[in-house]
Order: sequence, then structure tokens, then C-alpha cells
Amino acid sequence: MNQIIEEKLKLLPSSPGVYKMFNAAGEIIYVGKAISLKNRVRQYFQSSKNHPPKVTAMVRQIADFEYIRVANETEAFSLESNLIKEFKPKYNILLKDDKHFPYLRVDLKQDFPRLEVVRRVKKDGAKYLGPFLSGLLLRDGLALVREHYPIRQCKKDIARMIARRERPCLMYHIGKCCAPCSGEISREAYHKLLDEVLSFLSGNTTDILRSLSEQMAAASEAMDFERAAALRDRIRAIESLNEKQVVIATTNTMLDVFALARLETSTLVFALFVRNGKVIGTEKFRMDADAEESDADILSAFLSQYYAESASFVPEVLLYQDASDMEAISQWLTGLAGRKVEVHRPQRGEKRRLAEMAYRNCLDVLEKDASLQKRAWERGEGALTQLSAILGLETVPTRLECFDNSHIQGRDTVSSMVVFTDGQPDKSAYRRFRIRAEAGGNDLVAMREALMRRFQKAEENEAGFLPLPDLLVMDGGPAQLQVALEVLESFSLDFIPSIGLAELSETIYIPGEETPIQLPRNSAPQHLIERLRDEAHRFAISYHRNIHNRNALYSVLDSIPGVGDKRKRALFDAFLTIEAIKAASIEELNAVALIDARTAESVFQYFHREDRPNTESSPAD
Repeated sequence: MNQIIEEKLKLLPSSPGVYKMFNAAGEIIYVGKAISLKNRVRQYFQSSKNHPPKVTAMVRQIADFEYIRVANETEAFSLESNLIKEFKPKYNILLKDDKHFPYLRVDLKQDFPRLEVVRRVKKDGAKYLGPFLSGLLLRDGLALVREHYPIRQCKKDIARMIARRERPCLMYHIGKCCAPCSGEISREAYHKLLDEVLSFLSGNTTDILRSLSEQMAAASEAMDFERAAALRDRIRAIESLNEKQVVIATTNTMLDVFALARLETSTLVFALFVRNGKVIGTEKFRMDADAEESDADILSAFLSQYYAESASFVPEVLLYQDASDMEAISQWLTGLAGRKVEVHRPQRGEKRRLAEMAYRNCLDVLEKDASLQKRAWERGEGALTQLSAILGLETVPTRLECFDNSHIQGRDTVSSMVVFTDGQPDKSAYRRFRIRAEAGGNDLVAMREALMRRFQKAEENEAGFLPLPDLLVMDGGPAQLQVALEVLESFSLDFIPSIGLAELSETIYIPGEETPIQLPRNSAPQHLIERLRDEAHRFAISYHRNIHNRNALYSVLDSIPGVGDKRKRALFDAFLTIEAIKAASIEELNAVALIDARTAESVFQYFHREDRPNTESSPAD
């Protein structure tokens, strides 16, 4: 405790408020609220025997603090929530996901407003619908609106278009827009149509369905069968959308349901969103909280951050377990909503079953995540641990590099370098080599050049070839392994472990060992080695195919007088394939940049004279 803090502690008031803790760099590292600032803040700087490790670590970093006095606990809760949302202090319980659900914005002050999907609510006088908790249902709802309600979708200036007497676009002619831009509809009629759309998107489909059914019957009696059919399709679409929502209550229940669960180091809040008696969406939120944080504190922190930016509030929030400051949360939400919002933990009945459903789903998500993490570890770091034991390595390798070659009858030889970090492909570290030597199909020559160039780049400290591998894997048997050992020795890198992989098996050759090692069948190390080798093979073949295709194209064009490298590239860019160049007319060839009339004539005659030798090569050869 420095002198500044010591003096400030003496001046703390006993009133409610919010305090901010700063580190030496002036960063806010914690925000808290208190009924009595004097008692709460002083607790941090008293004996640390009863402090949890997180608080002890935080107090060591506190260089200063500030406080803001408020009138009551509800105001303190609101201010604390806003400050945490803005600054995301290191030692506060934080909502990791920080999702922003979509809203629909409609500016009703405009004569002919359109629907806009936005992620944040602004105080701009517009009407906001949402949040839409199911992106799928929002998409389906908008598709239904566009299909059956001719609301404008464009961003054009309607007043200017009317003044210029512009013609309506295609959307009007196919019945998807009422064309306010051409004066075809009045402001009053448009807003009446818009009211129906907003009522539908708000979930109030009962009155709409009744009205549409009456209109359909009237149209049918008037023998306007085309309009009756259109109304029928609209009714079916609305009913289909309603069927996608899961009914959980027969009443018009409006609820948000939250449950918290913890498994090992993971903390999750699962949410069920109930509107008009139907579950219209679920969501999961991961929390950044330490083991010593209580469930009640975590849940309280979640609610304050989740509702801080909400523009829509339900009358009832159900919790599977109690949260801290539930009464303050209720009062805070009531103030935000402008009507009573009750936050409580139901004890029995349908609401309790909903809370239990949320908790079961929460546990299920955590257990599945844990299972996936375990499988990922077994496939990656776990497999590396087992492989290092099998190979007798002193340390578990982090970076594995595997080399492979590819060519066709000794032509266009390439080599690939594939990197696995912690047992997973690290594609940003992959490298490829176009072999310069005349390998003639000799894998050992190609392998030696690729390795020499790889470690020469590392010796020159080229970033793309660092760090060095912890284990070098050669796709091949003892001969390929011997090449690797000789290259490593030439660079004084013979301390890097190296192994060779026999073709089409999991047999591993180790330097100095006459008998190769056979990996256990269907084991994690076997699968890791298979993935590494297959990836090196795929990467080499992919690079070779690109080079071969390009060379195959150029080999044909090289025979045409007047066609050099630049013109070959121009033809390739314009027509993409040799077949397209062959099929082009003289006029089309002449239209290509850099191709003059004489060259166009040469190219055309080359592909079309009857006595030309058959020297073409297909890109697929």
C-alpha cells in the first residue's frame, strides 16, 4: 500500500458507490460496487490471510483507486455494469462471447421506411424489433416478408425518384415491391402494410392469420382466385414458420431462462428464450472466471453484462441457481425496461422444469466440449507424447517437419515441407521447393536439394524457415533417412532427431537401428504419422500439378512463331486453357492485349492447319 492509497483510504465515505482499481500503468484492473465504500475498499488492504489468490494477486498490482458515489444499490449495480462493459478489467468476471444479437430497425418517421438488420441499438427515434435470438428464424422471417409483403428493400432516395418520375425496378414488376418510388402507393397505405409486417415479426401471428383467412375467403367469393391463391400461400408460409418454434407452454409466457454449470476450468451459462409460450432460441455463453469465484457472483456478473446493451426486456427472468444481488438486479432491469421485471429462482412447476432443462443442456455442452478437447489432445499432444516414448526421445517434440517429392517420369520435380505444431497442421509454416537439379526421377537427389535449401535458409535466419524442427520425418526408407542425416551433419545440426517412414506402412526407421519399429495398430501415434505423411504427399502433388499444367500449356505455345513469354501469359490470362485458345477466332485472339494481327494469325493457323504435327499436351497429362 503506497502513500497515495493510504491517504485516500482515510477519506472514503460510508455511502454506496462504485470503485475503480488502477495499476501502475493507469489501467483499470478491477471495478466493484459497495453499499459502504469505506468498509468495502478498506478490506482489500487489510490482512491478506483470508483473501483468495485472485484478490491477493490483484492487490499487489493496485497503484491507485477512484470511486463514484451513488444514491442507492441499484444505481451502483447499473454503473458497475456499464464500467465493466466499457473497460473489461482484468480481474472482473467477464463474459467471453460478448454476443450482439441482431435487431430489425425501422425508421417510422420516414414516409417509406425499409427493414434494416443491425447489431446495436441507438437512441435515434427509430423502432427496433428484437433481439432476434435465433438467426435461422430471423432469416426465415425476412424471407417470408420479402416473398409475401411488397415492402421496399432498396436504399434509393424515394423523394428524388418520384420527382424525376423514374420507372419502378424489376422488383415491382415481379410483385415483390409496391413501388413507392413511382408514387404507386400512398404513405398511409404503405405504413398500414408495414404495421402488418412488424406485427408478424414481433410474433403476433394469430390476428394476422385470422385477417388473411378472411381476405382469402372474400377474394374467393369475388372469384378473384389469383389473389386468393396468393393469400393462401402467405398463410401456409406463416404457419410453417410457427411450426419451427418449440411449444413449451399453453400461455403467452415471456421468459428468459439461465443456468450456470462448471466443469474443471470451464464455466458456461446456458440460456433458453421463451416468447409466447415457445422456445424461439437457445444460446451458450462462456465466462472468464476463476475457481474461487462463487456461482452466485458469476451469474450476477453475467446478467449485468448481458442486459447492459439490451433494448428488449421480458417481465420475468428465471434462474436455475441464485445470483448475488438478485433484488438489485430486478430493480435495475425494472428501471431499464420501464415496467416491473422479476428475477427469481423458481422452486416448482413448469418454470422449475424450464430452469432444469437449461441446466441439463448446460452440463451437456460442457461434457461434449471436454470430450472434444480430450480427443483433440489425444490426436495431438497426447499422440506426440506416446510417439516420443516409442522413439526414445528425451523431450516431447513440438514441431514436426515431413518432406516428400513429386514428379512425372522425372519431369517437373518438386518437394514439399509440411509442418505439424503440437500435433496439428500449421499451414502457414508449409514450404515448397521446385527442384533445380536434374534429378531425373531420383528421389534422393531431390530430397537432398530440398533439405539443403531448407537448412541454408534457417542458417541465414530467414523467418519463414525458423524455428528448427524438433523431429525430422522423411517419407521413405533407410536411403532417404541417410540423406537427411548427411545434410544435418553438414550444417552441424545432427542433434535434431530424424526418422524415415516406409512407403505404405507405419514402419519407422531410426538411425543406428537395424530393425525398424512397427507402430501399434490403430494407435494415436500411428494416426498422427499417417496424417503427417498424407499431408506432405497431398501438398507435394498439389504443387507439382500446378507446375505441370502451366508447363504443359507453355510447351504448346512455345512452338508458335512470335509468341514469347509475355504473349503466352496474355493468352493464358485471357483464355485460361489451351482448348479455349484453340477454339478462339482470329478476331478474338487479336482482341487480347499484346497480340497483334500477325501473331493472332500465327496462333490461329498453328492450331488449324491440317499438316501440323500432333505435339499438343493437355493440362491433364
